[in-house]
Amino acid sequence: MLKAVIFDMDGVIFDSERSIIDCWIPVAEKYGIPDVLPQCLKCIGITETQSAKVFRKVYGQDLPYEKIRKEVNEVYREFCDAGRLPMKKGVRELLGFLKENGIRIALASSGGRAHVEHLLGNAGILDYFEAVIGGDMVTRGKPAPDVFLKAAEELNRIRGAIAGQGEPGEEIVPGDCLVIEDSYQGIRAACAAGIPVIMVLDLLPPTEECREKTEKILPSLTEVLEELKERLDIYPKGV
Repeated sequence: MLKAVIFDMDGVIFDSERSIIDCWIPVAEKYGIPDVLPQCLKCIGITETQSAKVFRKVYGQDLPYEKIRKEVNEVYREFCDAGRLPMKKGVRELLGFLKENGIRIALASSGGRAHVEHLLGNAGILDYFEAVIGGDMVTRGKPAPDVFLKAAEELNRIRGAIAGQGEPGEEIVPGDCLVIEDSYQGIRAACAAGIPVIMVLDLLPPTEECREKTEKILPSLTEVLEELKERLDIYPKGV
C-alpha cells in the first residue's frame, strides 16, 4: 500500500538543472574551461564532492573546482532570489492531491538542506513536505541509498504528528514509498533502497537501465498525478 512519496528536487520539483547549467557556462568561459555541458550532465543527481571528481577527471587534478563552483553557486543564488527559478508543471496539483489523500510527502536531494528548504520556501511549497533530507545529512550521496532511507526514517520519527497522515505508530517501510526521480543516480539510489521509482523526464534521456529499474517513465508530474489517481482507485485507503 502506498503510504509516502519521496521527491527529488532538481529536475523534478524545479526546472533547475537547465538553470544551473546556464549559470555554469559563463563562469566556465571565465576560467577557460571548454565543453562544460557534458560534465554538467554527468553531475545531475550527485553531490558537489562527487561533481568535483567528475570535473577533475576531465580537466585535471589542479582544477580549482571549489572556487569555480562557489562562483557558479553565487550566480545561481542570485538567479533564484530574483524569483526566476521555474517550478515544473503539475507540482502544486500533485502535492495537493497527495496531502488530501493522506499520502505522506518527503524530499531527498543531493543539495544541502538549507539551500533546499530556501528554494522550497521561496516557492511557497515547503509546508507540503513533512521531511526534507539534504545530501549534507548523510555520509554517502546518490547512487547510494542513504538519502532515501533517511527520508523514510524521518517520516517514521514524526509519524502521526500531522492530522490525516495515518494512525500514530504506523510504520513506513521502503516498499510503502514511491520515489519520483529524473536522474540515473537517483534511480539507482532508490533501487538500492528497495523503493519503487518513477522516472520523470528532464534533461537525461531514459536508458535501458532506467526502463529496467523504474515502474514507469513519464513525461511530467501531470502524468504522475494521473498514475497515482489510478493506483489509489485500485488500492483505496484502508485496504
